[in-house]
Amino acid sequence: MDSTAAARAARRRRFAEAAREERPDLALLCLLIAAEADPALDEAGIDAAQIELDRLAGLLPYAPAARPDTAPAVWARNLAELLGTRCGFGGSAADYRRLESSLLHDVLRRRRGLPILLSVVWTEVARRAGAPVYGVALPGHFVVGFGDPYGRHVLADPFAGGRLLTDEDAALLVANATGTAAGPGLTERMLTPAGPLETVQRILNNIRAWAQVRPEQSAVQLWAVELSLLLPSHPAQLRHEHAQLLVQRGEFTAGAAELEEYARVVAEVDPAAASAVRRQAAAARAMLN
Repeated sequence: MDSTAAARAARRRRFAEAAREERPDLALLCLLIAAEADPALDEAGIDAAQIELDRLAGLLPYAPAARPDTAPAVWARNLAELLGTRCGFGGSAADYRRLESSLLHDVLRRRRGLPILLSVVWTEVARRAGAPVYGVALPGHFVVGFGDPYGRHVLADPFAGGRLLTDEDAALLVANATGTAAGPGLTERMLTPAGPLETVQRILNNIRAWAQVRPEQSAVQLWAVELSLLLPSHPAQLRHEHAQLLVQRGEFTAGAAELEEYARVVAEVDPAAASAVRRQAAAARAMLN
């Protein structure tokens, strides 16, 4: 194994171990994802990004001793003033076209990114400062919540510089992001705090989607799938996607073996699908001849 492959293997072991911690470090997991895209992001670079989050947290004014019903809004406004106004963190439509918008170290450097990565910055800075903060995985658009998700809370949209949202604003945001008609409002399930692993999986899904429409970026799609498979819980369908990618990239033996393993997993619940996958495996092996 050459040094590059050894470094990648060590990084992935660290990612798998970090994902299985009792309290996964969201920033570290995001930075390990970034290191897959940017091998120059070494241990010193990862430390520097964590230090930058610490520095930003040190600039955040502590929320004054306000009533419980007003403190969440104070925290949200302070974050918006610091990160959105003073530091210029935000996003635009153009950021959806850049892989860097999904890489935490680049988002910290450029101060531009996708809603979910900007929300990671918001939550990590606020958490370090002691704020009652959590990510909110709304359909089509990730935002940040302050306070009690099931009681008095405030939502903020880091993509819009930290604009405060009413629940009605958030419902309209979901409707616009998903292309659906605005419904009666947000459900309790939508407002459930997103845990670190759910957030990481959604980031990897975004990277896979970015690469999937760019055939020349199949290597990016491959590592995003392989990192997803290292998470403690993941959709079984990812095994099939992984196998198909290996075959598309000319790794026929490995792809066929993965297809056969996936067929074994789904055989009990969907024998017809398993048979179709086995035929795909046979076709992949035939390409070796």
